[in-house]
Amino acid sequence: MSEIKEFNSIKNGIAIKAVLQIILYTVICMCAVALLVDGIFNDAIAESIYDADFFLYYKAVEQKPAIISIISIFVMLIVSFFVIRKTMNNITIITSSINQIINNPDSQVKLPTSLAIVENKLNNIRIDLIKSRDEAKEAENKKNDLIMYMAHDLKTPLTSIIGYLTLLTEEKPISKELQEKYIKIALDKSLRVEELTNQFFEITRYNLHDMPINKKKIDLSFLLEQLLEECYPMLQEKMLEYKVTKPEHVYFMGDGDKLARAFGNLIKNAINYSYENTQIEILLEQNAEKINITFKNKGDKIPEYKLDKIFDKFYRIDESRASKSGGAGLGLAITKEIVELHGGNIYVANENDFVEFHIEL
Repeated sequence: MSEIKEFNSIKNGIAIKAVLQIILYTVICMCAVALLVDGIFNDAIAESIYDADFFLYYKAVEQKPAIISIISIFVMLIVSFFVIRKTMNNITIITSSINQIINNPDSQVKLPTSLAIVENKLNNIRIDLIKSRDEAKEAENKKNDLIMYMAHDLKTPLTSIIGYLTLLTEEKPISKELQEKYIKIALDKSLRVEELTNQFFEITRYNLHDMPINKKKIDLSFLLEQLLEECYPMLQEKMLEYKVTKPEHVYFMGDGDKLARAFGNLIKNAINYSYENTQIEILLEQNAEKINITFKNKGDKIPEYKLDKIFDKFYRIDESRASKSGGAGLGLAITKEIVELHGGNIYVANENDFVEFHIEL
């Protein structure tokens, strides 16, 4: 709405300026005509008409106001033509500048001083276009890099699976203990392939579809308890403990499946990036206006430049750990989208060794 008002203001300004120019130039031209016709050359013109035809001279004197009016209209039409033509030139200049933005957005738009407002607006559009272009290019590069990494990650477990299954089928009789060892390794690698394949589907689904939400009354306290129980084996594996501070019940109108996914991503993220033998803290608070949820863990400090990108698609905090923990760089981006679909907000804070994700609903 503000842009419409701004463009209407520009349009009205151009129209008012054109009208004022028409009036001003017409007055100047009429003064010049009056000075020449009714002043300097008045006697000569009158004598020429009188000598040519007395009747015409008489009519000219009698209809002098009408003649002046006709001359005034004629002069105004001529002036209007040139003023409107000049205004149309401005439109041509603006159109040319728009084409410049489309074809070469890196070059700054330059317009006449009279179109300074339009120049600023077009340069703002140009800057936004450059930003969108760079963001799209960066996202495409990240996606291509991610696909390359994951293709490499797929190849590694597949090679192991083929190798161990080949040993089982081609080697001479081997002990049952060794058979079980090879089968277990092949199974673990197969599960890893399945996990990576699911991540490929996740990437495709995330880019092609909007996430629908189905809101129902859910208990966030109970939801967090369920998620922590599901993650208990992962916590035990890294010798982590957890502490949950929450009311007995906190009810919220939301999509339970989507919120479970968002909270689960944050819990798994905390597990993956926590120091061993530390504690993950979850705080759930409710007041009259909103619900606050904090996920806190102790781990390596995240650089400031990474904090700014932590919710970007396909961005992974630690590239070296990605293949081990299975991070596709989508977890936090999806979490942010789910929270915002519920009208909430999410942000991250990192002080010393503590990383905190804060959700407001």
